[in-house]
Amino acid sequence: MLVLLPPSEGKASSGRGAPLKLESLSLPGLTEAREAVLGELVELCCGDEDKARDVLGLSEGLRGEVAKNAGLRTAGARPAGEIYTGVLYDALDLASLDAAAKRRAGRSLLVFSGLWGAVGVTDKIPSYRCSMGVKLPGLGALGAHWRAPMAEVLPAAAGDGLVLDLRSSAYAAAWKPKGEVAGRTATVRVLHAPTRKVVSHFNKATKGRIVRSLLSAGAAPEGPAELVEALRDLGYEVEVDAPAKAGKAWTLDVLVAEIH
Repeated sequence: MLVLLPPSEGKASSGRGAPLKLESLSLPGLTEAREAVLGELVELCCGDEDKARDVLGLSEGLRGEVAKNAGLRTAGARPAGEIYTGVLYDALDLASLDAAAKRRAGRSLLVFSGLWGAVGVTDKIPSYRCSMGVKLPGLGALGAHWRAPMAEVLPAAAGDGLVLDLRSSAYAAAWKPKGEVAGRTATVRVLHAPTRKVVSHFNKATKGRIVRSLLSAGAAPEGPAELVEALRDLGYEVEVDAPAKAGKAWTLDVLVAEIH
């Protein structure tokens, strides 16, 4: 099972670990593309601060993020699962998983990123600020920058099992499973059961809980149909929109009675 996650906008501090080693990150086929983004981002943030804030879409109150990006090559690096914070990651709560579930998380979770493309939760990275929606002056839109290298690397990373895609639309644009891989892919919507309306803030929390439940239970669904069974066994109410033809992703609706 491969689980695709969005990053969090807010991030924990880098800490005092050793600096980033790009070559040590998962998906080494992305190293060249990562270096291109990292180099331009650091150069941008070492220059005119107001220009950098404008490119990155940062408010005056986030001016400090420019300096953070300028120091990315020398900042301490920590496991990505500790760097990413926010609603989904609070609900997932990687730190409190038992040892076996943590190992499963290390094997199966990929976090998409405007800067790194995608990283595993055990990959050591510094704290940064660069969303997939950014257009760098030289490279242009990051979503477009990542499409070709992701298309080369991600199908192999997906293997022959389930792909559980929990990314937001901006990050989903960087890689769209196709063909046989798409047929093994499931996306999830979280709906308020009484109204059948999509929930927003609590969508992230529910997705974090779903991933935690699967990791904790040691569930290893081989495809979308098996994922539906696994989630129902774990107590989730799930409705399914199976594709009409092969090579299309499944859509799963997880219904929540209370929004919390």
